[in-house]
Amino acid sequence: MRRAVVLTGVVLTGVLSIAVVLAQPTLGTIQIEKVKDNLYIVTGGRGTSAQGNGIAGNTTVFIAESGVVLIDTKYGGYGKAILDQIKSVTSKPITTIINTHTHADHTGGNSEFPRTVEFVAHENTKANMARMNEFKGANTAFLPTKTFRTTMSLLSGQDRIDLDYFGAGHTNGDTVIVIPALRTAVMGDLFARKWAPLVDSENGGSATAFPQTLAKAVSAIKDVDTVITGHSSTTFGSGVSVSFMRSSPVMKWADLEEYADFMRDFVAAAQAAKKAGKSAADAAKALNLPAKYKNYNMARAAEDVQKVYEESK
Repeated sequence: MRRAVVLTGVVLTGVLSIAVVLAQPTLGTIQIEKVKDNLYIVTGGRGTSAQGNGIAGNTTVFIAESGVVLIDTKYGGYGKAILDQIKSVTSKPITTIINTHTHADHTGGNSEFPRTVEFVAHENTKANMARMNEFKGANTAFLPTKTFRTTMSLLSGQDRIDLDYFGAGHTNGDTVIVIPALRTAVMGDLFARKWAPLVDSENGGSATAFPQTLAKAVSAIKDVDTVITGHSSTTFGSGVSVSFMRSSPVMKWADLEEYADFMRDFVAAAQAAKKAGKSAADAAKALNLPAKYKNYNMARAAEDVQKVYEESK
């Protein structure tokens, strides 16, 4: 009887071990790329979260005089790999981590960095992150400790970093980070890539507010020529059959202006279709957008049109 119990325990332990392995994300390779002097981007990586499977968000690395400022930390499991990439370009410690928004592909690695790091985010993003499983229990220590409502600056002189909130879009806490001395803006998933975007209504995102928010950003931000997007790849397919297409994470200011135009035209076309009495499904199939957007990934177009319809009641 005792032997049977022991064997059952061994089998159960084995099953649980397999389950744990299967539940963990399969970590992909990441790499660091130089954008400008003292500015790098860590791209690549895959993972899973409550939002589904996908490519990890980009991590921006700014080497300031006092230490390294990190923008976003990918999925959980990538902390050490990110640190290793950073050590290949500087020996300075990480002093600050800014989270552009709440999603696990941008915040999941927070808990793998030293507790001495100061975490920064918009106040809505902190509230959203506090509801995530990744920040329960002891991991509440890795929630943002410094927040802002509309605008805030970190550091000074050539190292100054400006943080701005322009309104709802991807979520209700999307932060745009500008490094004036490097004429660079880091957009997070407010401009993830050239696509019909993911709008996270549960975390305050809004399809109809999205173009207004981007228009405010384009109008308010000055003297920027380089734009870093939230992602470097586009995901196609579903389930285990997924393929990825590489897209540049570093774009020009004109690309952000074009994306703001795209969101304006997309929402206007959906609202016009609703006014004409078309169903959301029919509207998504027949969106009449300018030819300059022909290479945009429209995989989420139907979902976004549906959100426009719901928000335009």
